[in-house]
Amino acid sequence: MAWDFSTEPEFETKLAWMRQFVRDEIIPLETLDVDRETYTRITAPLKEQVKEQGLWAAHLPPELGGGGFGQVKLGLMHEILGQCRYAPGIFGNQAPDSGNAELLAIGGSPEQKERWMFPLLRGEIRSCFSMTEPGAGADPTLLSTRAVLDGDDYVINGHKWFSSNASHADFLIVMAVTDPDVSAYQGSSMIIVPVDTPGVDIVRDIPVLDHPTVGGQLYGGHAEILYTDVRVPKENLVGNPGDGFRLAQQRLGPGRIHHAMRWLGQSRRAFDMLCERAVSRYTHGSVLADKQMIQDMVALSAAEMQAARLLTLHAAWTMDQVGASNSRVEIAMIKYWGAKVLHDVIDRAIQVHGSLGFSGDLPLEEMYRAARAARIYDGPDEVHKATVARRILRGYEAREVPTEHVPTRTAAAHEKFAGYLEAATANL
Repeated sequence: MAWDFSTEPEFETKLAWMRQFVRDEIIPLETLDVDRETYTRITAPLKEQVKEQGLWAAHLPPELGGGGFGQVKLGLMHEILGQCRYAPGIFGNQAPDSGNAELLAIGGSPEQKERWMFPLLRGEIRSCFSMTEPGAGADPTLLSTRAVLDGDDYVINGHKWFSSNASHADFLIVMAVTDPDVSAYQGSSMIIVPVDTPGVDIVRDIPVLDHPTVGGQLYGGHAEILYTDVRVPKENLVGNPGDGFRLAQQRLGPGRIHHAMRWLGQSRRAFDMLCERAVSRYTHGSVLADKQMIQDMVALSAAEMQAARLLTLHAAWTMDQVGASNSRVEIAMIKYWGAKVLHDVIDRAIQVHGSLGFSGDLPLEEMYRAARAARIYDGPDEVHKATVARRILRGYEAREVPTEHVPTRTAAAHEKFAGYLEAATANL
């Protein structure tokens, strides 16, 4: 089957509009120091323009209130939105809300969709995906949060952290163990918890590398949460008991593609700054662009970004063809490769700018701090590399003698072509 990443001319027109809109209307927001209320007033008319273009909440099928674009088109959109951390929210597909809407679209009941998913898509409420725990980050089979059925309610007790956007959320989707007596992969479930439910204690937003000071973020922090005898109706269970891991994989697959394409948008912005500096800065007898070490940075960055782009579009295309569960290798590869490319291109851009790149007078230092997190969230690089390696190695079998062992192949070839060889010898 031929790969095809092309889109129709009408959609290309939409992408062109997005590029200009993000550049002219959204990126300038980065320089403002405003509170959430002011930010909401500024961005409300921008969101209306996005809706008029039919590009709002593009991550779900039309019957569920989304654009129904498929992963390739979504990937191309996120490549543009990735240039600025505010852009996804203005297009109604910011994390973790977009992933949670997809999760509810897959496993939510009609009542859950009506109460939570549709308001989420309309941008009326915010959400959080509360899964990671101290000691259970890279290995979610170690989750210790419990949800016990008590009459018509689930009672939740546990300790979560790095629950992104919890401090701004209206509801949380909590991953908890509902059956500790079976395999971890069959014993965990997802439960909707309104954030104002008694027993939900959002302890703090954890200071992290890309925003080390807490409070005031317009894009949400990463919260530590204590759940103490939190009681919610059993109807808040998403899907069936034990569906947690299955739903998580279906949620995280598209999210990783969107992350990787957003990283490309951010990489391209850093690359443009690198190239602009290279042709502008004169030092040691010539502009930087004439120096071979700088040329190596430009050429290597261009090749790495193109490789990441093709890998990611291929993963998106594969998902559109065969679904997330059959695309795990492709999705895992873009996670660790895309994160590395993002980091390395930004690092080179800083290097070319010297002290200016290291300063707050350019966005590169903030981009660099955010890029480092990419190698950790949604699973550390090492976990994804192990996934890829294991699945690839399943296609091979152990052999005492290597398949390509020349003496063995020579003997087999002599046997296969014995008649021809004998005839050739006889003619000598």
